[in-house]
Amino acid sequence: MSTHLSEQEIIRREKLAELTKLGIDAYPAPLYPVTHYSTAVKAGFNEETKEEYKDVCIAGRIMSVRDMGKACFAVLQDSHGRLQIYVRRDDICPGEDKALYDVVFKKLLDIGDIIGVKGFVFTTKTGETSLHVKELTVLTKSLKPLPVVKEAEGQTFDAVTDPEFKYRQRYADLIINPQVKDVFVKRTIMINTIREYLNEYGALEVDTPVLQTIPGGATARPFSTHHNALDVPMYMRIANELYLKRLIVGGFDWVYEFSRNFRNEGMDRTHNPEFTILEWYTAYKDYFWMMNVTENLLEKIAIALHGTTDVTVGDKTISFKAPFKRISIFDAIKENTGIDVSALEEDGLRDVCKQLNIRVDGTMGKGKLIDELFSETSEAKCIQPTFIIDYPVEMSPLTKKHRSKEGLVERFELMINGKEVANAYSELNDPIDQRDRFEDQVKLKERGDDEAMFIDYDFLRALEYGMPPTSGIGIGIDRLCMLMTNQPSIQDVLLFPMMRPEKTVE
Repeated sequence: MSTHLSEQEIIRREKLAELTKLGIDAYPAPLYPVTHYSTAVKAGFNEETKEEYKDVCIAGRIMSVRDMGKACFAVLQDSHGRLQIYVRRDDICPGEDKALYDVVFKKLLDIGDIIGVKGFVFTTKTGETSLHVKELTVLTKSLKPLPVVKEAEGQTFDAVTDPEFKYRQRYADLIINPQVKDVFVKRTIMINTIREYLNEYGALEVDTPVLQTIPGGATARPFSTHHNALDVPMYMRIANELYLKRLIVGGFDWVYEFSRNFRNEGMDRTHNPEFTILEWYTAYKDYFWMMNVTENLLEKIAIALHGTTDVTVGDKTISFKAPFKRISIFDAIKENTGIDVSALEEDGLRDVCKQLNIRVDGTMGKGKLIDELFSETSEAKCIQPTFIIDYPVEMSPLTKKHRSKEGLVERFELMINGKEVANAYSELNDPIDQRDRFEDQVKLKERGDDEAMFIDYDFLRALEYGMPPTSGIGIGIDRLCMLMTNQPSIQDVLLFPMMRPEKTVE
């Protein structure tokens, strides 16, 4: 980050000083009485309604100016969109003093400055709905010029696409690339649709701790910190699962949380160290019920965002019409490799990985080897929504054993466009079995697996009081948003994705 001022930045600071000399506060404190927004004006104004638009007040950022001498056309951008304004010298300066137009508007204001205008709406000779300005107020002087973006007839020809700029300076990205805002508006609609769906069925939204003494509920490397007052190590949560299941023990039937989770791992197009997961847990249900609810929810989201269950993702059309395909993890591997690995132990799995040129290491147990086999051979081929079901017990330390298939658990992962979007179980509620599974995880940690789980003794104590049969799920909100808004990278659906710190250059 450079503290050196460019020529344009110096000029804008000089203009700010000139405004101050004229007695104009470029950063005024009083409320500005906005009455309308750009898109509503353009949508609502016509010959029949023009009387309703005789006294309009809007505020926004100057995005372009077309100077015609004693009058100017300019484009103002507010939080909803853009509106053309018509500024005439004698209208905003009805007396002898023409400085507000000749000096302030034409010389001291720049692209990016924020102004407020009052006037009436009319239609130009070219048919464009515009605001005829009668009063103009300076609201904010912009000291840094925006990147230049060329537009014609509503089309952008050179939108700024540099990721370094877009992700690090999201505030500027949102100004000059209005379509970016639409992604985040849709993200909010998606989350609100989920909330409405869950609330309608009686689910209760809750909050659970972000700082935890034991990072439980998932297999991942945590961020660590220290609590000074208690003088104990603490971890940022990698999942909220164990706390939500404590609430099921406590008597809630259905709880959910939009959880900010933190995993001290790599970054790529589908991973950010800080991310959002929706998790919910429902008593007296199983993973079959959860599959039905999940596919119905995703169908509802697609319709809310697009009006259809067909969603364009890159060059593909993904159908979110329920029901979704269901296939076991072993059958998926066999379908894509021709090899049945369902009866193989660790050595046999290593041999298959070697045969398929899949790199593995000595820290990997049976579960991770199967996970690697599926990831490398089958995951990318799950384009349409597919429930991968019935995982080996070694891969799922928090999942109930399968009711009819020895060595498996009642778990599914929802794969869409080659990526995992959701993970769900019939939850393990046998405290003795759970303790044994935790101890197996400790053995993996001793072998060098730094993603293996800790033993959470308090959670075991909670299970000993009795947790009813329960089904739970985690849905990756960021990945789901990528799919629903056709974005290729997780950074495109996070307002402020993780970036390397900027170096300060004096």
